[in-house]
Amino acid sequence: MTTVNKEQIFTQIKNALVELFELNEDEIKPDAHLYEDLDLDSIDAVDLVVHLQKVTGKKIQPDEFKTVRTVNDIVVAVEHLLESK
Repeated sequence: MTTVNKEQIFTQIKNALVELFELNEDEIKPDAHLYEDLDLDSIDAVDLVVHLQKVTGKKIQPDEFKTVRTVNDIVVAVEHLLESK
């Protein structure tokens, strides 16, 4: 299995945010807050989780995303998901 680094995960998430929510690519930074800075809501968060499940092929537990507040939090959560069997 190929290891994926944080930069690759960030790029995937940034592309997903642009594609799914028509966000400006320049606004998507690791420390950008999903709700305050990017204006996402809880429905958007669910859509993002569904998209990430398709991309990773892994089931994402809602608990894993309860603490997600920034783009970097998503990167870390996906990284942990990919490392788990």
